[in-house]
Amino acid sequence: MILPIVAYGSPVLRKVAKDIDKEYPGLEKLIEDMWETMYASNGVGLAAPQVNRDIRLFVMDSEQIFTNMDEKEKEEENYPDAPGIKQVFINAHIVEEHGDDWKYNEGCLSIPKVREDISRAEEVTIRFLDENFQEQERTFSGISARIILHEYDHIDGKLFIDHLSPLKRKLLKRKLDDISKGNIKVDYRMSFVK
Repeated sequence: MILPIVAYGSPVLRKVAKDIDKEYPGLEKLIEDMWETMYASNGVGLAAPQVNRDIRLFVMDSEQIFTNMDEKEKEEENYPDAPGIKQVFINAHIVEEHGDDWKYNEGCLSIPKVREDISRAEEVTIRFLDENFQEQERTFSGISARIILHEYDHIDGKLFIDHLSPLKRKLLKRKLDDISKGNIKVDYRMSFVK
């Protein structure tokens, strides 16, 4: 089932999410719905707070980015994480970020039609449980690391716009206000604060 994406301004997007256990009600169905919602919205990552759940869960699929890239683009850029990964992250906690920060143009399903260059670390080591509740600790790089860091922000109550300068955020205020009021048209289901 495709779930509505929670829009900017909703309190759940600013909450630090909590860890869950195997007994979390409807977890398997929620993960399935999150995949369906992410793909239906043309996203590459989706965190539980974006579907109104304050739990430490997110899904991501960086394979899509490489699938949609032309050969010339792949050759021009060095993508250490190609061909990408598809992964469920439960109770994720960052162990370490490493490498130089690099800029990349990011957007967010909860903040539609806003894109900005955001600096993030090249690599991230993260400890998490997979969908079978098997503990993992892995290091990711490139685009995959960026998506993970973006989704991780969501489960920590942060948004990609928090990485912008105060001036940039001030310039976006009107757009953000419109989003929070539902004064925006998107081609996927959204839930707005009333």
